Amino acid sequence: MTMGVDPRQLADDDLFRELRSLHDTRTDTLLHGSDDALQHHTSRTEELEGEYLKRFPERHIDAGRLRSGARSR
Repeated sequence: MTMGVDPRQLADDDLFRELRSLHDTRTDTLLHGSDDALQHHTSRTEELEGEYLKRFPERHIDAGRLRSGARSR
């Protein structure tokens, strides 16, 4: 169901911009979008996030975002 540029073809900056845009519009799509719009939004987010994880498998993981870090707060 890919619509838009294949995530593999995006430069890193473009990938980040697309991810930010999708995350910015998620709540609006959930609350006010049609079922089709929500499904497309979810699919596109999964595509872009998957590409991000492929490119940056060693990304920084904030210890506070882990279960053990949350428990210590």
